[in-house]
Amino acid sequence: MTLAAGAVAGVITLGTFGFYLIEPLTLGESLYLTVTTVTTVGYGDLHPRSIAGRGFATVFMLISFGTVGLLLSTAVQALVQSEIVAALGERRRHREMSKLHDHYIVCGAGRVGSRIIRDVQRAGEMLIVIENNAQKIEALTERGVPVLVRDATLEETLREAGVERARGLTACLPDDADNVYVVLTARGLNEHLHIIARAVEEQAEPKLIRAGANRVVAPTVIGSQRMTQALLKPAVDDFMDSITAENLDLHFEEVEISPDSAYAGHKLRFTNIGSELDVVLVAVRRRTGEMIFNPSGEAMIESGDLLIAIGRADSLSQLKSLAKHKK
Repeated sequence: MTLAAGAVAGVITLGTFGFYLIEPLTLGESLYLTVTTVTTVGYGDLHPRSIAGRGFATVFMLISFGTVGLLLSTAVQALVQSEIVAALGERRRHREMSKLHDHYIVCGAGRVGSRIIRDVQRAGEMLIVIENNAQKIEALTERGVPVLVRDATLEETLREAGVERARGLTACLPDDADNVYVVLTARGLNEHLHIIARAVEEQAEPKLIRAGANRVVAPTVIGSQRMTQALLKPAVDDFMDSITAENLDLHFEEVEISPDSAYAGHKLRFTNIGSELDVVLVAVRRRTGEMIFNPSGEAMIESGDLLIAIGRADSLSQLKSLAKHKK
């Protein structure tokens, strides 16, 4: 394409100086005559008068016709190729998305959504982002994030993102009404989906819960709570910051106990969770939804329980392994 454009520029330069040197025309008139010849407009107000000028014009018309034809064919070819590449890329993305299972869907890649995307990627989980802002899409694509360029409030968009096969979805669009619609639609398509919704305004929280969200997060409320904690309990806030910033190599983790687990059917004091793994068990959530905080050594661990633990990454990895299988 660049070569063809350069050839056209060269032809115009040739014609301009050719007419200027052969015909009694100014440089501007020569350029004008050249352009009307190349574009085949031919107004007739300027034309070569000498035999040499007409001969040059004849040769020039043949050269310019071929050059312009080359430019047009190159432009059409480039356009067709780009359309084909785009279509193949879209088809490939559809095939990849159709294979995803137990993935996460992030609706909206704004300030909140972009942080969620980063953290989900760090956790090594599969995700799909739904976004229709061109600038955000370009940034996500450069980072290798799979993006669906669609309207997240549409049912067909959520189906295309595999909502029926997804593990979780977060609705973090900048408008509460849009988030309610996303939650309502997603819940209708997958009753087992774990849905987290952002509430821009506090009063939107009950609406999002009624629509089907499992959790609602209001950044303004959380921000004010953290600021209050930093003001009244700075040591606690410093500790929480150290965990979230991973300065202490400490992490929170939730671990589900499988029927084949080494821990299933045993009291906590008979396990190696505290003694060998050096993991602090913060709470146990029963299948019934009952939450036991700071469980004692007599607490029984059963299949289906969810352990909320804090510890180092390697210790938590061992805990997750033993929660699934026997030694």
